[in-house]
Amino acid sequence: MNRNQLQTPCYVIHQEELKQGIDLLKESLQNYWNNYIIGYSFKTNSLPFLVEEMKKYGFYAEVVSEDEYRLAKSFGYTNIIYNGPVKGKESFFDALSIGAIINLDAKRELRWLREWQESADLTKEIKFKIGLRVNFNLEEMTPKETSAGEEGSRFGFSYETGELKDAIEELEKLGIKLSGLHLHVSSKTRSVAIYRNLAKKACEIKEKYGLRPEYIDIGGGYFGGMKNRPQFPDYVKAIREELLAGFLPENTMLIMEPGTSIITPPIEFISTVVDVRDTYANRIVTLDGSRIDVDPLHSKSSYFYQIEYTSQQEEKDSQKDKNFSQEAMDRKVREKQIVCGLTCMENDRLFALENQKELKEGDRISFQKVGGYTMCLTPLFIRYFPRVYVENKGECQLVRRAWSENEYCGG
Repeated sequence: MNRNQLQTPCYVIHQEELKQGIDLLKESLQNYWNNYIIGYSFKTNSLPFLVEEMKKYGFYAEVVSEDEYRLAKSFGYTNIIYNGPVKGKESFFDALSIGAIINLDAKRELRWLREWQESADLTKEIKFKIGLRVNFNLEEMTPKETSAGEEGSRFGFSYETGELKDAIEELEKLGIKLSGLHLHVSSKTRSVAIYRNLAKKACEIKEKYGLRPEYIDIGGGYFGGMKNRPQFPDYVKAIREELLAGFLPENTMLIMEPGTSIITPPIEFISTVVDVRDTYANRIVTLDGSRIDVDPLHSKSSYFYQIEYTSQQEEKDSQKDKNFSQEAMDRKVREKQIVCGLTCMENDRLFALENQKELKEGDRISFQKVGGYTMCLTPLFIRYFPRVYVENKGECQLVRRAWSENEYCGG
């Protein structure tokens, strides 16, 4: 089917644009640090189609819970990076047995390692890799750029308090080699400086504790697909420049864990105008989609969007029918129109159109760059999950049908 035949509300994954982003990331790594692993962040968007697609591109599954771990296994992933503070004990042991990369985040995971040693058949050669997530004061190095700010990150083993040193020593007591350092820190700015300082801190820790890590996991959180913003070559080049002070590509693997930067740009959400009304205060335009479909955390102040007026089709039809009324094509310019979602919440308001042609029933609004954290954070609130299509060279295919009461009830 083509775009005009899509049933809204729906997400559309543009497959060629997705490939372009992946190709750029791989090319950047090959140019600047040709010893790498890319882990796809399941938490950012774990739509089954995408999980399977990323496996085809050779990505590792980057998972942060037992549910995500089991999902990766169900899709046949054998290459898994297991992160996060809430790993399940059963899946932790299984990850050890299959040789996964496991970045420890909590003290209990050190205890689990000891338990596993006591119960596992250590005569078998198992090539798992154990890393430690580092908690350190990045805010001091890049003021007002980290998400946690002066409160500090809540993840990993603290470098400043000595918890990281204790964890390194505990691994030594267990006879387990420290394979890597995981330095991901969430930022507000996604600036190149963030990644420069992560790489710089990796060199500092290596030198201070005399480490020889096999990998440096720099995490995710990059910009992707946005003009006038850093691109993958900018990030990887900066990381290389700092890492070379303590590491060489031939000896140390670089792990990157993109989520939003890969999956946000190629996905749009299309919604149709279902009602237009005038109140004493405003003209209200209601869509069959919602703000929670494109901004589930209600954190955005603006959107990338495009209006598709039905009159565009009417204008084409009028060229075939000379008796077609000009009035049907013309649109009044309205001083203000408030575009709202379908829910019964007053704050389900997306944006105001000012001094633009009036919207009518049947018009569509498409929101671009909405692939990250939308599908996985959209609640089952009032309306269940919408359709998802994949577009490739103008042809669209349904990859997830809209949920009904059957799916909701487990039927």
